[in-house]
Amino acid sequence: MSPVQKSGLMYPNKFGRIMLRALEEVMGRNGLHAILNLAGLSHYIENPFPDNLERGFDFAEVAAINMALEEMYGPRGGRGLALRVGRAIFADGLRNFGALAGVGDLAFKVLPLQAKLRIGLPAEAKIFSQISDQYSTVEERENEFVYTIHKCSECYGRHGLDKPVCFIAVGLLQESLKWVSGGSEFRVNESKCIAMGDPVCEFIIQKEPIS
Repeated sequence: MSPVQKSGLMYPNKFGRIMLRALEEVMGRNGLHAILNLAGLSHYIENPFPDNLERGFDFAEVAAINMALEEMYGPRGGRGLALRVGRAIFADGLRNFGALAGVGDLAFKVLPLQAKLRIGLPAEAKIFSQISDQYSTVEERENEFVYTIHKCSECYGRHGLDKPVCFIAVGLLQESLKWVSGGSEFRVNESKCIAMGDPVCEFIIQKEPIS
C-alpha cells in the first residue's frame, strides 16, 4: 500500500503504543508486522511510538490498520479481530487513564449498575475528547445510552460503504462496560457511521446487560 496520507487529526503517541501492543497480543508478532506492512506503516516495526501524550498517532493511520484487517482476513474475520483488538486496547492501557482511574475505587464499586454506567461512559468520552482529536459525547435515553464519536479515526477517509466499520470502537466500548460494571457484558451496536454518509459514528448501548 502507498504511504498513508495524514489527516492532521491525532491521538497521543501512547495510544499508538497501546494499539500496536493490542494488535500483537491478538495476532502475534508476525501478524502485527503483516498488518503494518499491508497498511503502509512498516516504519512502526522498527520505530515504535514513544510512551508520551504528545499527539503523534494520526487518524488516517488507524483507518489504514482497520482496512488492512479487513483486507487480510475478509470483512467477517477482520470484524472479529477488530473487536478483540478494541477489547485488548482497553484492558491493556486505557483503563488507567485520567477520569477512568477513579472508576476502580471501592466507593465506585458499591454503586448500583446504572449509576456506574452513568459515570463510566462519560468519563471515557471525556478522556478521548481531552487528550486526542476524537471528540466524543454520551446521551442517556430510557433503555439505552448513545455514545457518539463526532470525529472518528477508524473510518477516516472512507465513503460510500453500506455497513458500519468501526469495530475497534465497539470492542473498546464492550470491554470498558465490562470493567465499569464489574464483569457484565453489554450489547453495543454501531447505528451510524461516517463511512456510510452519516454525520457522526453512533453506538447504541443497551442499559441491561446480556450477562
